[in-house]
Amino acid sequence: MLDTLDAAAVRRWCTSGLAALQRHQGEIDDLNVYPVPDGDTGTNLVLTLTSAQQALAMDLETLPDGGHTPHGHALRLMAQGALLGARGNSGVILSQILRGLADALAPAPAVRGRQLAGALAAATTAAYAAVARPVEGTLLSVVAAAADAAQRAQSDDLPAVARAAAVAAARALARTPEQLPELARAGVVDAGGRGLCLLLDALVETVTGESPAPAPPPLRRPGTAARETGSEGYAYEVQYLLDATDEAVARLRAELSALGDSLVVVGDGSGTWNVHVHVNDVGAAVEAGVVAGRPHRIGVTRFADRTAPAPAVVRPDGRAAVVVATGAGIAGLFAAEGAVVVPANPSTGELLDAIRATGAARVVVLPNDPNTQSVASAAAKEAHGLGVKVSVVPTRSPVQALAALAVRDPERRFEDDVIAMAEAAGACRYAEVCHAAREALTVAGPCRPGDVLALVEGEVHLIGQDLTDTCTAVVDRMLGGGGELVTLLCGADAPAGLADRVRAHVERSWPFVEVQAYEGGQPHYPLLLGVE
Repeated sequence: MLDTLDAAAVRRWCTSGLAALQRHQGEIDDLNVYPVPDGDTGTNLVLTLTSAQQALAMDLETLPDGGHTPHGHALRLMAQGALLGARGNSGVILSQILRGLADALAPAPAVRGRQLAGALAAATTAAYAAVARPVEGTLLSVVAAAADAAQRAQSDDLPAVARAAAVAAARALARTPEQLPELARAGVVDAGGRGLCLLLDALVETVTGESPAPAPPPLRRPGTAARETGSEGYAYEVQYLLDATDEAVARLRAELSALGDSLVVVGDGSGTWNVHVHVNDVGAAVEAGVVAGRPHRIGVTRFADRTAPAPAVVRPDGRAAVVVATGAGIAGLFAAEGAVVVPANPSTGELLDAIRATGAARVVVLPNDPNTQSVASAAAKEAHGLGVKVSVVPTRSPVQALAALAVRDPERRFEDDVIAMAEAAGACRYAEVCHAAREALTVAGPCRPGDVLALVEGEVHLIGQDLTDTCTAVVDRMLGGGGELVTLLCGADAPAGLADRVRAHVERSWPFVEVQAYEGGQPHYPLLLGVE
């Protein structure tokens, strides 16, 4: 039994927590309530904590300037490593939790039960601070329950408080299907919350020397879930960095929350905040930032703009673009546009390395995946501290990135150029066609493994048996809403002639629509398509 959590214990906790996540990686990956083959929460948590462990291993003895305690130094290394290695939303949230623990425990002369309870409360605050409208039934609920139980213990006994937190987290995890209908329909618990429970169990093992009882594997039954998205009632997405005080940001949250939805305000701990909101009144959203402090790197996306972008010549002028993509063909397309390509599902550190490697003072990042946007934002904040001005255009598909890159103009101010790219990306509707990885009940009806799914803007719209028929049907559905240009990216598993058959269908049914087709080489998705 340990009376206090020292630096050696922090290192053992990181090692045992990583081992636990690795043992259960496949199980957590399978807690994906969506039938497409891209569930990777377990993998992202493993990669995030691997980076934390590597940061600890690189600095075993040296204390930083300022004379932090040894355990505080270890916790800060762990948190910083997790931030730089964070992958996906789950990894970013975990890095925020570790940062909250580090900030609270670093100055404490000794870490006993009451200090751990306070640190878990700080970790909960850090996690919730990233989400304007928290959704219960997620990792947030689990960490909040752990913190509440730790504080109610009111004890200096470190093992007792750690056990109380772990038990409460497990109970909160079991309640997540009752709180989130998507989990209930899928018959699973929250994947990120499951990962946090494993880390808390590892902490108990570290301080007590006792292995926790293994949890039964979660069961699955057919289910469905919608990917996170804002209301269609708001036409613009506004993003900016803001230099402001905590008090001013608290008022700003309330003002922006009244203006729109999808509000996220995340601070870096030194007075700089990343603000994101969907609104109809762009001026009011920016003016609220001016009242709160000094907004900069302002970006606006107009979702409803359907104007087809005209290509522009890009000339080097100290600017660069970093694009996240997978597939040799897609990477080649972006490279031809002068962009630096980073493989899919990157860590914060990998994106930051790519940004620095450009040597440019102003860089735009195109994440091409909703799950990578938080990682890109974290990398942008880190780059800001290095004197590099980075703007993230929230592209959700490679076809949107192609549209954005086509309108770059070095003659414009960088901020105006970013807005133009964001508008072009928003004017490109996108779809994905893949085979169902598991049985599920989607909004388009039930699907079984192997069925062909057509997803429009991230939502299943069609379920079919024939790949070509489903591809042509989703093109018809998208063009029914208007469009002048269709872009097709064929995947690595696409059958020969798929693009030709889809092109021929468009030429017959939509004679005034232009079609551009490329070999993308992306995995999992035989066809990605965009309509502008």
